[in-house]
Parts: sequence; structure tokens; C-alpha cells
Amino acid sequence: MEPLPTPCPADLIPDATGMAAFNAAYKVAKRQQAVFVAVECQAQRWTVKADALTAPQHDIDTTVYDAVRNAVIRLIRSREIRPDSSAGPVYFVLYDLESKDRARELAAALHAALYGDLGPLTQAVPDTPA
Repeated sequence: MEPLPTPCPADLIPDATGMAAFNAAYKVAKRQQAVFVAVECQAQRWTVKADALTAPQHDIDTTVYDAVRNAVIRLIRSREIRPDSSAGPVYFVLYDLESKDRARELAAALHAALYGDLGPLTQAVPDTPA
């Protein structure tokens, strides 16, 4: 498995449904010392998972972390993801997405953000005025 490009197109985000697929994708990310990202089907809904622990040399900038956290809060408030989703600081989980396409879009945006490119995240989860 090749390292994911950054930004990563949504169609390249791995489907890690099932323990074997998850473990394989996680091992590849760890071996490559890259940020892990994948989507997973759970009870006919989709979950996005990202983990920076697989990339020990990789630091997540405070600006990036704040942007990701704020995007997760907006997704929770819009009820697109469950409130028990995790916004880091190194492990991110977005639970209960309706479609694989949307999960992959958010996973690709999250992956790009964790590498410092906030554009895809801003596009996927626009900041709506209060």
C-alpha cells in the first residue's frame, strides 16, 4: 500500500471495515510513519478515524487542531455526527455518517488538515454565521 498523498482524494481513503482491514491499514500507516486515516462501516452508518500516533515525528499545529475541533463541533451541532465523536488532539473519530461518500470526503479533509492544508476541511465543513 502506497502512502496517501496530501491532500488525499476522497476515493483513495481506505475502507477499514472489519478488524483485519483496520489492522492492515493501521500497520501500513505505522510502518510509513504517516497519519492513519480510514473509513469504516458500523451498523449501516459510516465512521471516520484518524490517528496521528502512527506518525510520532508529526506535530499537529495549534491552529490546525483548533480548526479541526471547530469543524467537529459544527458537525455535531448540525447532527451530522454523534456527540460522542472525538476531536483529538491526536486521535479523531467521527461517528454515524449517512454515506460512505460523505465519510470519505470528511476523512480526506481531515487528513489534509492534519498535514496543514485547511482548505479541504473549510470546504467540507463550512463555517456558518451564527
